[in-house]
Amino acid sequence: MNHQNISRENYQTYVWFRKAAELGDAYAQFNLGLMYKKGEGIERDYAAAFKWLRQAAQQGLAFAQNHLGALYYNGRGVEKSDPEAAYWFRHAADQGDASAQQNLGQMYRKGRGVEQNYDMALAWFYRAAEQSVASAQNLLAECYLYGHGATVNYPLAMAWFRKAAVQGDSQAQLNLGLMYKRGLGVEASDAQALCWFRQAAAQGDPMAQRHLGVAYADGLGVRADPLRAVAWLQRAGDQGDREAQFHLGVILSSGQGVDQDEARALGWYLRSAKQGHMLAQYNLGSMYANGRGVGRDEQRALEWYRRAADQGAANAQFNLGVACANGHGVPRDDARAAQWYKLAAEQGDASAQNNLGVMYANGQGVPRDDALAVYWYGKAAEQGHALAQYNLGGMYDSGRGVPRDTVRSYMWMLLAAEGGDETASASKSIVARRLSPTEIGSALDLTRQWQVSHAGIAPTGPRAG
Repeated sequence: MNHQNISRENYQTYVWFRKAAELGDAYAQFNLGLMYKKGEGIERDYAAAFKWLRQAAQQGLAFAQNHLGALYYNGRGVEKSDPEAAYWFRHAADQGDASAQQNLGQMYRKGRGVEQNYDMALAWFYRAAEQSVASAQNLLAECYLYGHGATVNYPLAMAWFRKAAVQGDSQAQLNLGLMYKRGLGVEASDAQALCWFRQAAAQGDPMAQRHLGVAYADGLGVRADPLRAVAWLQRAGDQGDREAQFHLGVILSSGQGVDQDEARALGWYLRSAKQGHMLAQYNLGSMYANGRGVGRDEQRALEWYRRAADQGAANAQFNLGVACANGHGVPRDDARAAQWYKLAAEQGDASAQNNLGVMYANGQGVPRDDALAVYWYGKAAEQGHALAQYNLGGMYDSGRGVPRDTVRSYMWMLLAAEGGDETASASKSIVARRLSPTEIGSALDLTRQWQVSHAGIAPTGPRAG
């Protein structure tokens, strides 16, 4: 042992524990193992810790058995072994060691070293919780919250969360705040949620810090305060919370109550995007595409759009479709464009639905299919997409993919013109000249009926990638 930097008092403690341990005293063996494990008074040495803790554990000392299980669990001083960890946790738990009971419950919850069994996890968490172990009380509450080993029971979950929270357990404080925020088993209250988020955030919990930041940003349970929002979100973001990093990017890029700083926004988006946050990846792609906070870089934009698109971001899929259709940053590829448009269209993206309709109507990247063109134009038109309404009107006028119907053609042209499509404004007059006054009246009736049934839908125009 290197004891050059050890105080005389610590060295004497070590010496006495060592002498007693070598004589077989279990408590001395445990204390000596703990000194090696924690590096308190002597140089940390997990192998030595394992040696002495095992000797104490074999003599039946519950504290040592629990610590020995932890060494096996983490593979410190010994080869990692979940079955051995569970074996020693059980020995200590059977003797009433609360920490071991919680650890054994975790093994059952995760199915490590034992077959996963939520009933057994709950039973062991309950034993530890009854001994007032706050972290076990939180875990027990989570069982009742999510229905693991028990029927979902929000009042019981809240009761156990509260027991742990008043003891200062930050995870329980966070969970209690979330129950108030979401109204689970209690009337939703942003103010109550904020109270618990504050306590957990003050202890450094990044998720609580993020929720506190969002509350200040949106004025939930407290007067909106953008500067405090940024401060709390930054604390969470600095700890790696990707949601907080994303929110910081949004606030800084838009200048919501703070000085707009797109360069800083880009940095936060980048940190979040690297952790796989889909919307951060999309926003980062948009910043590179438009040269916001950074020099315009088409290739990097496409790289981040692709990452977001692979996670299902419809906007990113649409933008990739536009890039492939126009050869922006990639070789022009109509077939690939149609694939990206379809992915976005199937998620309800109106611009993608319209563009996919165009590709089917013209046979670009897909076999020409007027019926499918009408189908996708219709999907977009029903969402108020003005260009799709114009295109659908054209299909009805020419009888492509649908029986020719100039009344419905005029109806869609009228809607498109009111939605701001300039081509439709001119075309509707041409169609109207072929209609009788009665037919025009019918088209106007259809237009009014559509507008009433779609009252909550705002007209939209074509979107660039």
